[in-house]
Amino acid sequence: MNMLRRNVFALCAVTIAVTVFLLTGCGQQQEELPEADLGQEQSTNDTEKSAPPSDVDYSLSDIVVGIDGWSAFDENVTIRIPVYDRHIEGAPDVTKNYWTDWIQENFGDKYNITVEYAAINRTDVLTTYEALAQQGELPTILMEYDFPKLAQWAGKGWLAEFEFDEFMKVAPNYYQRMVDLGQLSYTRLDGKTYFALAERPYYNTDYGFVTLYRKDWLEQIGYETYPDNWADEKEMLLKLKDSGICKYPCGGKMLSGSGMDRNYEYRTFPLDEENWACYGDYAIPALGDEANKRLLKRENEKYNLGLIEPQFDTIDEETARDNFAKGKTLYYQGYVAADLDWVNAFYENNPNGELAVKITKNIVDREGGTVPALRANNPFGMMVGFSSEADENQIKAAWMYMEWMTLDKNLFTMQWGIAGENYILAQNGVPTPVLNYDGECIQGVGNNKDYWCITTEARIAGGIEDIVALSAPKNIPQDFTSELIENYYGQLEAAEAGYAVSDCNFAVALESVAEYQSSLLDLYRQYRYQITKCAPENFERLYDELAKKYADAGYQNIVDERREAYKAGKSTRLQ
Repeated sequence: MNMLRRNVFALCAVTIAVTVFLLTGCGQQQEELPEADLGQEQSTNDTEKSAPPSDVDYSLSDIVVGIDGWSAFDENVTIRIPVYDRHIEGAPDVTKNYWTDWIQENFGDKYNITVEYAAINRTDVLTTYEALAQQGELPTILMEYDFPKLAQWAGKGWLAEFEFDEFMKVAPNYYQRMVDLGQLSYTRLDGKTYFALAERPYYNTDYGFVTLYRKDWLEQIGYETYPDNWADEKEMLLKLKDSGICKYPCGGKMLSGSGMDRNYEYRTFPLDEENWACYGDYAIPALGDEANKRLLKRENEKYNLGLIEPQFDTIDEETARDNFAKGKTLYYQGYVAADLDWVNAFYENNPNGELAVKITKNIVDREGGTVPALRANNPFGMMVGFSSEADENQIKAAWMYMEWMTLDKNLFTMQWGIAGENYILAQNGVPTPVLNYDGECIQGVGNNKDYWCITTEARIAGGIEDIVALSAPKNIPQDFTSELIENYYGQLEAAEAGYAVSDCNFAVALESVAEYQSSLLDLYRQYRYQITKCAPENFERLYDELAKKYADAGYQNIVDERREAYKAGKSTRLQ
């Protein structure tokens, strides 16, 4: 059986069998849809959902599967693996460093595979892949977190179809985990297999992303904790400003990339399903929708109160981090890790400063118009596809790479580093990171996450409290462990109350998204800055005017196509 088929993906015929988004205890779940061209009744049986497709022979009695059955290729095979370039100062070159060499030495050389890496601009993924495609240099693996991107790539003919009977012979551990997690139905488009899926533990929370704020400043003006509603928060922010403690407490920074201006907390619950399907996707800002309007009205209010830097649209991410570290802003949001440059820099610049974690609480601010909603992730991590330009040996080598990265020993080393260099093993068997390590084994951003994300989304070491504790910043004057754990449980409580929302997935590739997304992101930034900076009395008029222009520039086409797919039963549903 030829394991690859290079079918050009017909946009008008694309369908996907999407299983239930099992957000544990989450009220805004998504309902499974059968493949539109099969006319099957919806299955709610967990065994059925995780079972392999029935038209494939999975018999393995006559072969040796997995790494024990691998042998070196007779002729050298070169594969190119995408890796995010986050443009963080001081981080190793993502395409050539100790860890890329380690992978080559411990994996590539053994099997006569040359492993190369393609840098993908994290803030402009689609443009980067488009440029690579135009140059005929697509990486062997194409992977992303968002289904619409993969659907676009399939629609462009960039992805190769493959079969799991071949994949599971090469990568049995990777495959079996997908079965165990009930992920297989997410891998198929138009009844054909295009993706393998990484694992995402604790996907109904975003426990690693936190807000740190100046606790010492709040104490100076009489606050013990961060306010839970907008009225009290606004009063607190104005006190900081009026007292001279902080000129622009909210700081500010320019918008970049997809996912800007997420508006989940400004939505009306329970959600209207059609509105959620048409406007709820986070990747393209929903200018013109009521939730977006409420968000921008809040930003406009902050700006006109003098709480935001007047020229916030000129401040990049690095400068925003630096402003917080230098004591110029009240808070900063980011992912936490044991060793964070911006946290270390904060204490160096502010030796008497004291920070705290802004704890997620399941509180509805009715007067302020917000709820404790958050974006739930998909119940899988990276969606991993394979280039239609790659030959069979390259695809097989890519599968070997995925399986090799999934094996416990290799994954542990990639996640934690070299014993005695990057970590010390504690008596309880849990690795303790060596802080401020700057030797030759220095890891990439997020403890090499942009390499091992091909198999999982989290460093695993014990239960959730152990994982959170290991991610808490170390070797600083304060210990945030208990606060980070409390924040996780706060997010979990909000999720269980129905406020964890996953975006709508469509069973068709939306042509309008591919056509307009890039230009709309640029246009949104321009309009968003104008709306934020306008006088309050001009807000309604300007917002409506620019929302109309935005719709006419292509957003209405996207909304209409989403609505058509939703009404045709070709999307996930809220439960």
